[in-house]
Amino acid sequence: MRPPERRATGRPRTARTARLLYGASLAAALVVPLAFAPAQAAPVTRTPAADGAKGQELPGMPTALDPRAEAVACTPASKERAKKQDWSRQRLDLDRLHRHTTGSGVTVALISTGVDPGAEGLDGRVTAQGQAADDCVGQGTFLAGLIAGTGGPTPRLAGVAPGGKILALRGTDRRGQPDPALVTAAVRAATTAKADVIAVAVALPRKDTALTRAVAEAREAGAVVVAAATPEPPSRGAADEIPSRTYWPAGEPGVLAVADMLPAGARPDGALPTEGIDLAAPGAGVVSGGPRGKGHYLGGGVAVATAYAAGAAAAVRATHPEASADAVARRLTATAYPADIPQLDAYAAVTTVLGDAGAPVGGAERAADPVAVRDTSDTDRATGRAVLFVLLGSAGVLSLLWAGFALTRARARGWRPAGPGTSDRG
Repeated sequence: MRPPERRATGRPRTARTARLLYGASLAAALVVPLAFAPAQAAPVTRTPAADGAKGQELPGMPTALDPRAEAVACTPASKERAKKQDWSRQRLDLDRLHRHTTGSGVTVALISTGVDPGAEGLDGRVTAQGQAADDCVGQGTFLAGLIAGTGGPTPRLAGVAPGGKILALRGTDRRGQPDPALVTAAVRAATTAKADVIAVAVALPRKDTALTRAVAEAREAGAVVVAAATPEPPSRGAADEIPSRTYWPAGEPGVLAVADMLPAGARPDGALPTEGIDLAAPGAGVVSGGPRGKGHYLGGGVAVATAYAAGAAAAVRATHPEASADAVARRLTATAYPADIPQLDAYAAVTTVLGDAGAPVGGAERAADPVAVRDTSDTDRATGRAVLFVLLGSAGVLSLLWAGFALTRARARGWRPAGPGTSDRG
């Protein structure tokens, strides 16, 4: 009677083992795909490096120089070059945009720290008035590259409208501190020069009567006026301690007020609060050149976002020359990605067919939900890895399931080979 007893006690243990193995395999089958799904869908919230996953380091482009320093030390030349397209150009879909237009024939007046006419990628297309050819800070040249730079030997780092022209005007002192009188004079000079787009990359805390008149005259002359919605946040102290207010000339009627956004679509921590923002554009981890040398810098802020919006306005003016300044601004906002602050889409602004009310029609209608912005280079690599792991994991799970099934059947046959006379009952 001993053998039957051993067989009776062995079979329940074997059955329990098989059931546990089967259950573990089934759980793995459910968990493996879920474990890798976020790698494909999760938005990238960090600021991507200039060179993708390699994390190439680039020097930062300042927005202004230290006003307390006794001597003015201009931003030194960068010795580093970016080798890949950054997230902001992917986000604005510039490769596809340039198949439709390069902004040829359009002039953008850039009111900033000045622009070096001989900077790489801008050679021959920059007119600098007065002291605007001396860009000690470097930010103006950096912004000009985002608007109309060709990228030089790196075409994928071209600006939004690489066929356009830049009229460089100073709106700051040599250290980059905004000056209301200089901004007013620059807006008037841009109007006199019949600039198609006027980009004011600085923001003033107080309304100025002379500036108000200058902006109104520019709009009457048909210029699209794009302005930074706020100044850059202070380097010391918390920006959330500063109450929300309107800045100028962004607060003037008809001016397109632009704010900066991170790759995930949100405004940066510490951004100055304000109301009446019309557009958000990339303003972090952006690559462009400077006034000295042939290297690249990494920059960000409201001025960077303003430059991108001004470049998009130039692209629209080149494609739709019959459109009024108000129609251009309406096109930029109507084709933007819907979000708390509409997010600039340069390609859609040029190619979308709008109805009489300025809304996309037919197949050009946009999704109602905000769009999460991602660093596509990292995402593409993560997607490839995720697909590979899911396939390998699924193959392993199927193997475990088959092994559990085969073990159960073999135990039921008492380890006898399967055949016509074999029964599963012992």
